[in-house]
Amino acid sequence: MSNYDKQKIVASVPQTGFFGHPKGLFTLFFTEFWERFSYYGMRAILVFYMYYEVSEGGLGLDQTLALSIMSIYGSLVYMSGIIGGWFADRIFGTSKAVFYGGILIMFGHLALAIPGNVALFFISMVLIVLGTGLLKPNVSAVVGDIYSEEDARRDSGFSIFYMGINLGGFLAPLIVGAVMKTSFHLGFGIAAVGMFFGLVQFVTTKKKNLGLAGTYVPNPLTVDEKKKTYTIIGIVVAVLAVLIAFAIPAGLLTFKSFINLVGVLGILIPTLYFIVMYRSPKTNDVERSRLIAYIPLFIASVMFWAIAEQGSTILASYADNRTQLNFAGMTISPAWFQSLNPLFIIFLAPVFAWMWVKLGKRQPTIPQKFSLALLFAGLSFLVILLPAYFGGTDSLVNPLWLVLSYLIVVLGELCLSPVGLSATTKLAPAAFSAQTMSLWFLSNAAAQAINAQIVRFYSPENEMAYFGIIGGASIVLSIVLFMLAPKIQGFMRGIR
Repeated sequence: MSNYDKQKIVASVPQTGFFGHPKGLFTLFFTEFWERFSYYGMRAILVFYMYYEVSEGGLGLDQTLALSIMSIYGSLVYMSGIIGGWFADRIFGTSKAVFYGGILIMFGHLALAIPGNVALFFISMVLIVLGTGLLKPNVSAVVGDIYSEEDARRDSGFSIFYMGINLGGFLAPLIVGAVMKTSFHLGFGIAAVGMFFGLVQFVTTKKKNLGLAGTYVPNPLTVDEKKKTYTIIGIVVAVLAVLIAFAIPAGLLTFKSFINLVGVLGILIPTLYFIVMYRSPKTNDVERSRLIAYIPLFIASVMFWAIAEQGSTILASYADNRTQLNFAGMTISPAWFQSLNPLFIIFLAPVFAWMWVKLGKRQPTIPQKFSLALLFAGLSFLVILLPAYFGGTDSLVNPLWLVLSYLIVVLGELCLSPVGLSATTKLAPAAFSAQTMSLWFLSNAAAQAINAQIVRFYSPENEMAYFGIIGGASIVLSIVLFMLAPKIQGFMRGIR
């Protein structure tokens, strides 16, 4: 009996041990908790680190440029999931990908924790981008491995897992944001320690709790393929190194050209991925139909994340420059607003998990849930334009407006993100299981690549038009998706 068959037998037995779910969910819950603690702790202060003056401990970059770099950083983090998914599917499985990714992330945060210059900042970016690409899509794929396809607990399990993500995301900005004014590097060091704790927890509990889950390589390279692949990788790395060494001194590779390049890749890569999986001989007719159904869900996800991810760019700048930070007798760190999104999810994720189970077959279909997500995302941007409408753009805004905007977008996130993770594991072709999870995260990469272009149009003077146009577009797309939901459902071939 192969490892794959044994793994399927394990998944087919309804196990309990962690809130009525398989005990492997405990390991994955806390692995992702610490990974997100490190990532969101770093992200909560990174944009301020970039545009604060050197005298304030920052890098002194232009604020608009810092917002674009922040979006590109986020895009590359999710885009690198392609690499992580490929390595998991073809070389060493999802479990090892999670471990190797955690090591790279930890060293990336350590590079940021060392007082230095822009060079160290970019070294850390490379390490964290590659590490997150290995860890994030694959830890989610392992969650899918511990459930059978027929297990009704799957959606609920992903919601609980998603709550673990947000526990880490809630605590990190509060802790790291509190030390931001003292030292950015101390904050980055705290993020590195968080990832270390995550690695220790994963290594010490995975054998007992996960068993064979994540150890199977679904589409391994043959001996000949390995030789050819490693040769190609070596040549590509060497060529890229030469091109970069030539392009930077020649002025061809600048921040602006790099942002434009990532913007193109953010759209091109997922498009090619869909084509390759659809045309692969390893994909059968039912799987092709499900891939077609996945396309409008992917587009909806791009629109949603284009709004939600501006919480760490435009709304972070809004919190720093447009919001009254002396409120109710206390001084608020602008980084603390980054805790609002995960805080609301912590309270609401169990409610949504219970609601989907309670509704059973009466719950909205996957496309209908996505349309609701787009509706809430659009409303969250319409809400944040109201302070400028009522009070103009010269006065500082009551922070409760930001709180309300974050709350509304969270309602949409809970209709889309855990549902999308679960839907991806259901709709994925068998030969591309981990890579399809990477494709799901590419929707976030595409969204942030687009954001890198559009954040340049934001300014306090035109914020009403900025928020109004983007929010309105999301609501229109929500209506279109809701109307197409029955047709999309038909292409899912039995998946609801």
